[in-house]
Amino acid sequence: MCFVLLRWLREERQSRKLILFIVFVALLLDNMLLTVVVPIIPSYLYSLDQSKVLVLKNSTESQEASSGAFQTIVSLYDHTVKTVGSNATSRPTELVPARLPGTELPGNATCPESTSMLTNENVKVGMMFASKATVQLITNPFIGPLTNRYFGYQLPIFAGFCIMFASTILFAFSSSYALLFVARSLQGVGSSCSSVAGMGMLASVYTDDEERGHAIGIALGGLALGVLVGPPFGSVMYEYVGKTAPFLILAFLALFDGALQLLVLQPTKVEPESQKGTSLLTLLKDPYILIAAGAICFGNMAIAMMEPTLPIWMMETMCAEKWQLGVAFLPASLSYLIGTYIIGKLAHRIGRWLCALVGMTLVGISVICVPFATSIYGLILPNFGVGFAIGMVDSSMMPIMGYLVDLRHVSVYGSVYAIADVAFCMGFAFGPSIGGSIAENIGFPWVMAIIGIMDILFAPLCIFLRNPPAQEEKVVSHNLFSISLFSISLFRSHLSGGDSSSEASIRVLE
Repeated sequence: MCFVLLRWLREERQSRKLILFIVFVALLLDNMLLTVVVPIIPSYLYSLDQSKVLVLKNSTESQEASSGAFQTIVSLYDHTVKTVGSNATSRPTELVPARLPGTELPGNATCPESTSMLTNENVKVGMMFASKATVQLITNPFIGPLTNRYFGYQLPIFAGFCIMFASTILFAFSSSYALLFVARSLQGVGSSCSSVAGMGMLASVYTDDEERGHAIGIALGGLALGVLVGPPFGSVMYEYVGKTAPFLILAFLALFDGALQLLVLQPTKVEPESQKGTSLLTLLKDPYILIAAGAICFGNMAIAMMEPTLPIWMMETMCAEKWQLGVAFLPASLSYLIGTYIIGKLAHRIGRWLCALVGMTLVGISVICVPFATSIYGLILPNFGVGFAIGMVDSSMMPIMGYLVDLRHVSVYGSVYAIADVAFCMGFAFGPSIGGSIAENIGFPWVMAIIGIMDILFAPLCIFLRNPPAQEEKVVSHNLFSISLFSISLFRSHLSGGDSSSEASIRVLE
């Protein structure tokens, strides 16, 4: 059975569907690692800080006890602090129950005691979450041209797997903020390789615009599925198994993806593009590409701001348990999966510009409604709207980036999808860092109001993508080609002396 499978993989190596599946799995694992930390990191960092405070407090109290004043005993059974008078002349032993910060009293929900410390976590968590996107933002401008001119798509996507595997292992065994920060940053390099090379590979094998839109919609379904599974998977595993387990499972799945790439893509072969693509700087000067990139950036910035701030806000206002911090993102992830699949099929027919315009507006309205929730159930509808709307934007703008290159530039896709990934990363770089700082100073509701208004104001710019003009150079080359065909047809009609050939040549010119 195994040999039959290997033989089938070798025979189907050039199959477009198999390449689509590999890109799907690569985006799935990358975004599972991206989101699995969302419910884990805020709670884990808070517990680390609380343990440091508790150790410092116990050491201070032990010094006081040594002077003969009091002695404290921490009960590991019911999480109470028993204060015992040790002076011979004092009253009999006195028990003073006191709840430790962040622990749970019998019959009550977990509610952090130190809200000031919890508020301070916004900046630390935001900076850590933003580090991945920031590194990816720096790396993307190099990955795009390298895929076009030197390495092709196979080698970078395999390099992305190797780096992501190393990042996952580092996440599993890190027990300090510094190492977790390094692991998150390292993931940014791997994500840059996987996403740029993966999208470029799909655009090169699916040349028809409608087919390409459908294929990219399926690939974004892998991204959506990773975003869908990551938070609840991480929160449940962290609650009942521990921090290490979810990352080890992801590392095992990454090995499967790496083996598949070795068999099918043969990343040891370096196959650069046969024609030289448009330079990255030229693409960045194209206003239509910038509008599409802006929609990707601001649309995803909404969920990026929510990732570090929403769990902390839930811990403050709802006394949410660990598993609830990840499950709260489940409606957004599920609706993103639905949105990318539906709009990926329909956007070509109803207009990608219209889907993006409606999506940006819906993102803005939904995020403004998030702070009005008073329980985890109140988050279901606004989070569902956020996810579906971002799915509309991504599944519309990703294909249109390839279409704009075909229409206005040279049909080589590494650089344009590097720009798309840069836009995505800017949202996830500035979103958590800025959102964490704003939430610390003026509160979580203002974070959602600011990004919601920005999305609504940006939405009308998508109208310019309704019918983008072709580049003048391409129009001139098309006209020269038509004139050449007309001359050939006219020459043939002259040789044959028939009127029908002349009419055909006029149709060719038209």
